[in-house]
Amino acid sequence: MKMKTVIAATMLFSMGAGFSAALAADPPQVVRKEMMEHVGKAMGGLVNIVKGKTEYSADTVKASLTTMSETMKTFPDQFPKGSETGHKTEASPKIWENMDDFKAKAAKLQQDADMLLAQLPADKAAVGAAVKTLGADCGACHETYRLKD
Repeated sequence: MKMKTVIAATMLFSMGAGFSAALAADPPQVVRKEMMEHVGKAMGGLVNIVKGKTEYSADTVKASLTTMSETMKTFPDQFPKGSETGHKTEASPKIWENMDDFKAKAAKLQQDADMLLAQLPADKAAVGAAVKTLGADCGACHETYRLKD
């Protein structure tokens, strides 16, 4: 395994270790934006494997899926009443109108990430299938609950 891959996987995995605690003092709009950026970077790690920009690495795949799973456990908690506006949020008011569905969509992403962790994609093709599954989960939520500029 190349050293760059090991370093990248270690960084992805360790970023999640203290992530929640470091953000706890920030307003929820800031926390949820940073959480989504964290998930985006994890997805980017998988996409880079699929596109051949980086070699397949089980460590990178595991770290990315773990980041997605762990982040989704607390992501819906970052949408308390009163945080609908401010800090240039992209959150649609529909979140607060249908919180149960919003939480279900976050749970689906977490469950799919957990399922993929249990059956860790073993090659580039399997990572591609994982990206399709996770991308569909992300898209289902973004289509309904993310404001577009």
